[in-house]
Amino acid sequence: MLSPSSATADWLWQSGSHGDRVAHRPLAECPAPLDFAFLPPDLSLSGALALVVLSFVTSLITATLSLGGGMLMLAVLALVFPPAVVVPVHGLVQLGSNAGRALVQHRYVQWQLVLWFGLGTLVGSFLGARFAVALPEALFQAVIGVFIIFNAWAPQPRVSGRGPLGNFVGGVVISALGMVIGATGPLVANFMRGLSDRHELVATHAALMTWSNSAKVGAFALFGFAFGAYLPLAAAMIATGFLGTYMGSQALARVPETVFRVGFKLVLTLAALQILWSAASALPWATLTKF
Repeated sequence: MLSPSSATADWLWQSGSHGDRVAHRPLAECPAPLDFAFLPPDLSLSGALALVVLSFVTSLITATLSLGGGMLMLAVLALVFPPAVVVPVHGLVQLGSNAGRALVQHRYVQWQLVLWFGLGTLVGSFLGARFAVALPEALFQAVIGVFIIFNAWAPQPRVSGRGPLGNFVGGVVISALGMVIGATGPLVANFMRGLSDRHELVATHAALMTWSNSAKVGAFALFGFAFGAYLPLAAAMIATGFLGTYMGSQALARVPETVFRVGFKLVLTLAALQILWSAASALPWATLTKF
């Protein structure tokens, strides 16, 4: 069984319980003397509540724009948890969120596309997991930060699956990338641009992301990530996510789309820059400049 290369990642991927080594968390608070058994290691109650509220907000965003909430969730999780934890926990929370949307819209799902893409995700998730767990911690942070900035401002490639083979290859490539960068919703949406009906697009996107995140969670569990410590937090985040999905269209329909999109990109960029700063500070050359 493979394990992450860094000492911090090794600790996080073994037991999920309090250990002798403490991971560096830029925004997480140290636990109070009265600890809570249902919280992940070194995450305070206030920090956990903030993440639960964040899940509600990101679901509001996704319910309105069909995309974007997962990216914001990824950006904030990368500020709270060590890099080796971000993608697995993000995948677990997004699994519940997307499954709910897929269930509600199931009659619009294009199952033929989901089948071949889903088979590709099984291969891609396994390949991507082998690479993800071997990345140095600083590089993992840098990849996440660069991907967020790129996805916020750069034009997205226009890629569409054509036939079973194209859908299978798309599933392999996108799911492998997802094991490293975390949020692949925008890439999946671009892959599905051939669907003309809006309801089919939203429903099939949710079904594809459910399958992709299921494969991602399974692959990380196979390679040793201890999800047990994060299940109560994830369950609470999924529950508030369902509420956010229900209220999303009413809450954000009054906000001008142009204003919202520009503001959202700026928030994502600031979060990503903080992630990149943390990654740069952890590099060997940054340590040498302190002497």
